[in-house]
Amino acid sequence: MTSMARSCPRRSRKKFLVQKPQGQLTSRVQAVGPDHFAIVSVDCAKSRSKFMLADFYANVLVPPTVVAHTQGELRAAGERLRQALRQHDLRDLVVAIERTGEYHRPVQRAFREFGWEVRLVHSYASHQHRQPADPGNKTDDTDLAAIHRAAVNGFGLIEQPLPDEYQRWQLLVRHRRDLVWKMSKLCCQIREHLHAGMPGYADGFEHLWSSPLALAVARRTGSAQAVGQAALSGLQQIVDQANLRCRQSTLLRILAWADTAPPAHPHSAYLQQIITALDDDRLAKLQQIQALEGTLASFLARSPFVLLLIIPGINVVSAADLAAEMGPPPHYANANAITGRAGLVPTRYQSDRVDYPDGPLRRNANRRLRTALLQIADNLVTCNHHFRARATLWRQAGKDPRWIRVKVAKNISRIAFALIVGRQLFRHPCCQQRHYILDKLLAFHREHDTPMDQVLRDLQAATDQLPHSAYAAEAQPLAERLHHLQASRRGPQLLGNILPIVLARLGTQQVQSTMSEARAPS
Repeated sequence: MTSMARSCPRRSRKKFLVQKPQGQLTSRVQAVGPDHFAIVSVDCAKSRSKFMLADFYANVLVPPTVVAHTQGELRAAGERLRQALRQHDLRDLVVAIERTGEYHRPVQRAFREFGWEVRLVHSYASHQHRQPADPGNKTDDTDLAAIHRAAVNGFGLIEQPLPDEYQRWQLLVRHRRDLVWKMSKLCCQIREHLHAGMPGYADGFEHLWSSPLALAVARRTGSAQAVGQAALSGLQQIVDQANLRCRQSTLLRILAWADTAPPAHPHSAYLQQIITALDDDRLAKLQQIQALEGTLASFLARSPFVLLLIIPGINVVSAADLAAEMGPPPHYANANAITGRAGLVPTRYQSDRVDYPDGPLRRNANRRLRTALLQIADNLVTCNHHFRARATLWRQAGKDPRWIRVKVAKNISRIAFALIVGRQLFRHPCCQQRHYILDKLLAFHREHDTPMDQVLRDLQAATDQLPHSAYAAEAQPLAERLHHLQASRRGPQLLGNILPIVLARLGTQQVQSTMSEARAPS
């Protein structure tokens, strides 16, 4: 028993900190003295801000002053602060800005150009530091005082700067998510108007939005009477003009609906115009989304997050979403830091002998990162055999569905951290039927009709992210695809031209057996 205890390393207890680790000022204040350490508090608005300079003891040296968000005014404010530093013999300085979405960014960049350290104070922290001193009294001046108190107490946090590539990546991911939301809203509107003008028509198609025939006929006819008047020959003409292919049984099913359709809206012609306009908007957004997804795939191929594609249930889009919201892997000390930033941690209430450790999830968190993790968790429960089996056992044990989602998200965060930081592919039950990264990326580009030169660049970039031990396994499906293309007279010849280049990069031209990887960390 003693030998076993000695062989197992004891986990170090988490150090209790009064201040946030990224907000501590103690060492810097001790180095210069509180009288010579200054804090600039800034309360930002849309077009102007208010700033104040005070030392560590809260002695106001520059009273609250309004500054407009223009280049000249911000430069003048910086020069005034520099003059105050010389006048009062201030030897160190920290700028504490209350974060307000994107409106604080111009001020943040301006003060950084002066060479000062800029820290951000969350509005929740400034609110909690204002309430005890000025309850029921919120002004810009009381906000500045609260920002100063929050910074002194370690709540002015250092923001890790994102590399330029991740900033561009994040903008595109959020723009795509916004387009998807708008397109979903358009789909609901189209279906509503379609039901008013052509009742029951949409129910005849299992997948309305993946069937181009459904809306092509609706846009040209607009009512059951028009469908009946067009007859089979008229519907076939609509199909030919739209360059579509369909079975005659599908057209006969549409005609059968027209014979039994209930009375529709009396002004179906106007509904037809609305449906056409909304559908044009939907198709335009769909093209934008596909173009953005192709660009996101290129970003993903150049990052270690491409290794996540080995897991069944994680596709290019979900991996790109997680990577953009998560940021560079070196920003996280361990996997718990990822879920902690996403707020996937229960709240706790403890007082004396009362202890409720499993409360609801924390409200203050990075909601976009939480959304990316939970969406991947939903996909894994649906599409991954390992997580689907575990979720089934948890449901049978009476676990809350929300608990299951968070549990899967925490598991996948640990696996993802080991993959992207260790840059190694290891055995794990969730990868029993492993997906091949390059083949998965190639299939994604083929579905999006990506130009072959970009496909080749992305495959070569993804190859650089792979460990050398995975080259033989990754070459197997590509070699099989190349053999199939060479044996077939028809098929995409351009793809047959780039596959030998990728296989040469992998160092093989033949199908080889899959090499075993190291075991996953327990």
